[in-house]
Amino acid sequence: MMTQLSYNGLTATVDSHGGELVSLLDAQGREAVWNGDPAFWSGRNPLLFPIVGNPKEGTVLFNGKPFHMNRHGFAREQDFSVVRQGSDFVLLRLTENGETLARYPFSFSLTVCHRLLASGFSTSFTVLNTGDTPLPFCIGAHTAFFCPFSGDEAGRFEDYTLVFDQEETADTLLLSSEGLIRPGKRERILNASARLSLDYALFSRLDTVIFEGLHSRGVSLMHEKTGRGIHMDFDGFPLIAFWTKPDAPYLCMEPWHGLAAAENESGEFTDKPHCLTLAPQEMKTFCYTVALLM
Repeated sequence: MMTQLSYNGLTATVDSHGGELVSLLDAQGREAVWNGDPAFWSGRNPLLFPIVGNPKEGTVLFNGKPFHMNRHGFAREQDFSVVRQGSDFVLLRLTENGETLARYPFSFSLTVCHRLLASGFSTSFTVLNTGDTPLPFCIGAHTAFFCPFSGDEAGRFEDYTLVFDQEETADTLLLSSEGLIRPGKRERILNASARLSLDYALFSRLDTVIFEGLHSRGVSLMHEKTGRGIHMDFDGFPLIAFWTKPDAPYLCMEPWHGLAAAENESGEFTDKPHCLTLAPQEMKTFCYTVALLM
């Protein structure tokens, strides 16, 4: 089911399948969120839960017992229920079912709230442990934006730059060909700089740029000359990743609280870096915001 939101000239569409915001139109009708063209990538803005990235050999261990888990988990494949909505927001919820329990043997409530703001939107995730045992999980967003932006027909991907809130000296974590973290392997990407110019060659070589522990709590994707773009605030997430495919006209900006499996990891879920664990009836909320720079 699709839900339409509007506020201050902005219009958004939220899909209950996956609980994701799949469209954001500005007052001129220009689209910011990638349209899911399968010629490049059919995704738009999937929610990553209860795992971020690839598991090792498609399996995770809970208390030593193996369970099959797809890359980025199962939330993006599930139908959420609409709990409450208004003209500018919608609240959706996913709870355990037979399919999730076969892969993730826990009771939980995952609530997602998409809300339009004066110049963009906020997305918040609230995880509640509804069971009587500790609940381990990871969570993240995978929001894809047009790049070049809608309406910039003459633009190129390489005309855009990532601009962080402050100068950074930062390495990317490196992935194996199987999408696993290579322990101890990093590559310097930012050297006392707040700017990273986009280049398809970088993503062809690295697949995903993954920063851990940045000082910046926000980053802008903007056109070098016009300044048009978006700003994402990812405060509360310890990692931010960026991904695209060769020659694809989008960039994914991904705040994460979790990582793909490491090549040398035990497989036990709670050993994963940035894995969180909630006690029974404990909850935790995460939020990121997006502002249009138009």
